[in-house]
Formats: sequence, C-alpha cells, structure tokens
Amino acid sequence: MNAPVLPQELIRRKRDGGALSDDEIADFVQGLADGRITEGQAAAFAMAVLFRGLDDRERTALTSAMARSGRILDWSGLAQPVVDKHSTGGVGDKVSLILAPLAAACGLAVPMISGRGLGHTGGTLDKLAAIPGYDTAPSVERFQRVVREVGCAIIGQTDEMAPADRRLYAIRDVTATVESIDLITASILSKKLAAGLQALVMDVKVGSGAFMADRDSARRLANTILAVAARAGLNCSALLTDMNQVLGRSAGNAVEVAEAVALLTGRAQESRLHKVTIALAAEMLVAGGLAVDRAAAARKAEKALAQGRAAERFARMITSLGGPADLLENPARHLAAAPLVRAIRPLRSGHVRCIEVRGVGLAILALGGGRTDPAAVIDPRVGLTEIAAPGEPVGPDRPLALCHAADEDSFTRCAALVQESFAIADTPPAETPILLERIAP
Repeated sequence: MNAPVLPQELIRRKRDGGALSDDEIADFVQGLADGRITEGQAAAFAMAVLFRGLDDRERTALTSAMARSGRILDWSGLAQPVVDKHSTGGVGDKVSLILAPLAAACGLAVPMISGRGLGHTGGTLDKLAAIPGYDTAPSVERFQRVVREVGCAIIGQTDEMAPADRRLYAIRDVTATVESIDLITASILSKKLAAGLQALVMDVKVGSGAFMADRDSARRLANTILAVAARAGLNCSALLTDMNQVLGRSAGNAVEVAEAVALLTGRAQESRLHKVTIALAAEMLVAGGLAVDRAAAARKAEKALAQGRAAERFARMITSLGGPADLLENPARHLAAAPLVRAIRPLRSGHVRCIEVRGVGLAILALGGGRTDPAAVIDPRVGLTEIAAPGEPVGPDRPLALCHAADEDSFTRCAALVQESFAIADTPPAETPILLERIAP
C-alpha cells in the first residue's frame, strides 16, 4: 500500500467527482475503525458520496474494506445452511422478529446482525431493546453459540464486526446521507459478509415510508446490492415490497414486539405482514437449498408458523439472550406501557385514500420513539397501534390510530403529524399489492 493520503484530500477529490483507489478507500475505512477519521470528516465523506456517487470498483472496495475492518465469522461444522434477510427499512417493519425464528424452525441457521433506526424508519435492534434483559450486544462467542443451539439470533453490530460501518451508520442517520445507494449497499453487505453468510435475501422497500420512494430507485438499489454481492461471492436475491402504508397495525418499539408476538402465537395476524414474512421465508429456504421452489417453501413456512414451531424458536432465542422466559405468554407483563393512550381522530369522516408514511415515521420520532441524535435515548413505550390502512373507513368511531405517548405535549405533536399524513376520501381506493417484484441474478 502506498503512503496514506490525507483524509481531507480524499474527501475533496470525491467532492469534485474524482475516483478513489482501493488502497485509499481501505485506509479511510481503517481510519473510521480506529478513530483516526473524525466525525466531521466521516460526515463530509458521506455527503460527497451522496452527491457524486461511487463506481462499481469503488463500491466493491468500500464494502470489502468495511467487512474486513473487524472479525469475519466462521460457521464451519454447522449442518444448517447459513442464510439471512435484510430490509432497507420501513415504518412498522417488524418482519425480522418473526422471520428469523420462522426460518430457523424450517432448518436454516440465521445469524442476523441488525441496526438501529435510521431517519424516520424503525430499527429491529431498537425493538429488541424494548424486551427486558435481552442482550443486543453479546460477545461473538455467545452469538455463535445461540445460533448453533437455537438456529437464530438477532443482535446489533459488536465492536469486533464491521466496526467502520457501525461508526459511519450512526453518522449517516443524523447527516441526511441515509439515502445514498452506494452507502446503503456498503453498509448492508459489509455486515452480512462479516456474518459469514452463504446466502442473503433482500427486502427492498418502495414507497412513501421507504428511503426508495419509487420502484425505479428501489430496483436500482436491489441491482446494485446484487452486483456487489456477486463480486464478493455471496448468493443474493431481492423482493421489492410496498411501503405506502405501515407494515402491520403498529409502529414504535414495544408495540411492534407485541404485534410480532401476536402473529407468532396466532392471536392476531395482519394479512400484509403475514404475506411478506412468508414470501421472504420462502426466498430464504430456496436460497439455502431446503425447498425445490418458492411455492413448496411457502407451504413449509406456513406449516412451521401454524404448528407453533416458529414461536418456540423465538422464545428460545429471547431466553438464550437474557430475555424473559414467558414473553410469549405474558407480553404485557414485560413490555413497558406508555402512561397516555389516546385515539387520534381524522379531520373528516370517510375512507383512507392514501398515507404519507414518512409522516407517520416522523410522528414516532415526535413521541420519542426514534433518534434525532446518535446519543439520544429512545422511549420504548411510545408508538402507534390500530393504525388504519388505505381503503378503511375512519371517523368518530374509528380513529386513525391509538397513540401511546409519554405526555400531553408529545401526543399533540404526534396527532398533528398523523392527521396530516392521512388523506381521506369519500370512496376507498383500489387495493395495492405488497409484493411488487422479484429480482435475482
């Protein structure tokens, strides 16, 4: 490797549209990991990439360098195929909480490394942190032991795995650089490569509640991820799924855990949440060689869910990582409840025509359920439940949602944002599918 170039020179060159060499990218990434790169420099680099982009070589170099900035997991000796899923993020997206144990119940090993919420979208890690005692940052050894014994474990990035991405991820969240396709690709795949996967299934969200608001952008992101994954030797496919309405009936942290538990146990089953979870499970099973096609895989996943085997894996994962043994049976005993629960009424009666889902995500932020600063502490109690879907009637007897708030002021801010986010019409709109497109190499 040549002598390192000053970070500000690399940032200036990328800002002006120049290309960076593999060695320069590797040195910058190492500086992110060891603290030599300041937060200001990391933020400036992210903004330069957002505006100028990376070419195929740079994108692959950044992904590989971030994966190599820490430990790469070894699953040798494990009988099950090692497969994971990643979502690009949406409002109310609690799929991972259901999908990881479901896939494990069907015979896969799922070492899922998840992130905190980014921008207006919720993070799986924040949801799990709402479970008392659950260790979202175990040692690598404990993580691997749980995966081997239970079949799945969902944790956050440890200090040992992709530390450069961990640092850049937090900075992107508060510097308006989340939407960069290049940085999204490098962030996702660096964690997945560090996890030692054999295959990955992407859930690329499309719509007003996603970072990719239109299908062309989502397709471009999916193809970019698949191309970099192929160059890294990782089998990868993607589903484009709709995010023009909240996924499920809840958005927040503890409330989303409760909804995931309800689906796993059969107490409640919102159709769109169920449909996308089964579709992703089927894609994972085919990728892992445990089903001949997606139809057979979907039947296998449905059976594991109906028989309670997915719920059993979830319960074992929770207890193995320090959570309560009776979370499935008594979620209300363990998930903290907000002191104020109140209906948010629509501004007029009618049918929900459409939802600006990003506004719903911002309403969760207004309640304290997300971060506007990397060091901010999330209130796990707050959120929305019983969220109305497009086409449904709303009025005095059917609110837009129930708001779970810490106090009157945050309820008022949240209610205004939710009311602004729902468009009401006299007649319902046509139903839209949640599964939009499959993309594979």
